[in-house]
Amino acid sequence: MTLNANLPSRKPAADPNRITTDVLLVGAGVMSATLGALIRSLEPDWSVTVLERLEGPALESSDPWNNAGTGHSALCELNYTPRLPDGSVDVSKALVVNEQFQLSRQFWAHGVDHGMLHDPSSFINAVPHVSFVRGAENAEYLRLRHDALAGNPLFEGIEYVDDRDEFARRLPLMAEGRPEDETVALNWSQNGTDVDFGALTGQLLAHLADRGADIRYGHDVKSLRKNTDGTWKVKVRDRVRGGTLNISARFVFVGAGGGALHLLQRSGIDEVKGFAGFPVSGQFLRCVDEDVTARHEAKVYGMAAVGAPPMSVPHLDTRVIDGQRSLLFGPYAGWTPKFLKNGSFTDLPRSMRIDNLGPMAGVGLTSAPLVKYLVLELLKNQHRKIDELSVFAPIVEASDWELITAGQRVQVVRKKGWGGGLEFGTTVISAADGSIAGLLGASPGASTAVAAMLDVLERCFPGRIDGWRPQLKEIVPSYGVALQENPSLLADLRSWTDTSLGLV
Repeated sequence: MTLNANLPSRKPAADPNRITTDVLLVGAGVMSATLGALIRSLEPDWSVTVLERLEGPALESSDPWNNAGTGHSALCELNYTPRLPDGSVDVSKALVVNEQFQLSRQFWAHGVDHGMLHDPSSFINAVPHVSFVRGAENAEYLRLRHDALAGNPLFEGIEYVDDRDEFARRLPLMAEGRPEDETVALNWSQNGTDVDFGALTGQLLAHLADRGADIRYGHDVKSLRKNTDGTWKVKVRDRVRGGTLNISARFVFVGAGGGALHLLQRSGIDEVKGFAGFPVSGQFLRCVDEDVTARHEAKVYGMAAVGAPPMSVPHLDTRVIDGQRSLLFGPYAGWTPKFLKNGSFTDLPRSMRIDNLGPMAGVGLTSAPLVKYLVLELLKNQHRKIDELSVFAPIVEASDWELITAGQRVQVVRKKGWGGGLEFGTTVISAADGSIAGLLGASPGASTAVAAMLDVLERCFPGRIDGWRPQLKEIVPSYGVALQENPSLLADLRSWTDTSLGLV
């Protein structure tokens, strides 16, 4: 019998500074909010507690200005479709990411239909997703990419565009002032979205609170210790009122963004050994001038610079936040030892352990191009940042754009052989007994939160997942199904989610 087979008995606590909960979610971002909403649907009688060290929800990576809000579905991100040495294009990663995003769309549509979420335009809007390249060789790559994706139902309707007049009609801001002899090409998908993950997170957490969840802001987890009965003793500092709260939790999920690594290390579970984190910061240029934003309606992704991490792929995005349309260009990468935007300069050194020194050293020895790229990024002034924007929009007024600081991303460093490797993606770590789990990494991150949290449920509740499966299929109908192999189901689900989410 596993730890998760039975719930602990819950008695009213005589001491208000000591509480018992079935599910403890650390971090009030989109990951915790998604997992909490799933668990509340599956087990409405379980007690749920959410702790967040900041004063409100979604103030780190889930904040709309701390991410691109792309709704990553691999429609435009070229790092998911690399060109191989033989000239062909590998689309396997793109298929996985797109399948995962379909689960998110279904979960959100179900949420709207059942009152969990409201006014879908407040968190999701239809915006074309576009891949953009310059030069004949890159245009040929984009044509091959289109050919490799166009026959797959997940990418139905994707277009290859290399006609200059059509380019100007679709992307007037990017066409104006561009040299006539410059070769440009696009992959265009009309099925893209812009997502405000901050608004989405806030609505999910409000739903949890309405259903009895105990949500506490300004509460910082200081330690996690395994009890002899398999539950967790969690010591929490109240940053607002002072004092200490002691929580006994049957299951803990650490969805604390860049802070997750520290907390998982404090838990002492073997599964986190050998993992480390490499922090990367970023900035964006933002424009809210209506005359400019009206001339660009798309998320346009280019090609990454040599040695640049995938999360630094340049892109010019339409954003819709609080009903206001804006443009975002970047990111401009930087470096700081902080693991969170509101973190500490000691975050990186405090994460170092004997078990992850080797992986970090290995990354240091093999990541010279990345280090060079980061150094060059740090040396860029405002003028050079505007010059990079002009590659996408040749005629720009610097005064129309302001520089904003985006959120921190902590890339996963994983032990490999005697050394380690830097990974760009999202990694779930869970204890062998299923009593604790956490999420590390970055892109595609929030966009695939539902897929990641379903993975958590499968890993941590193996004795219950089969019983939950019928209800999960109601919430996300393609759960356990490869949509690329079921085009009729995909068409039905796309029609449903488009309608419920107001995307048509």
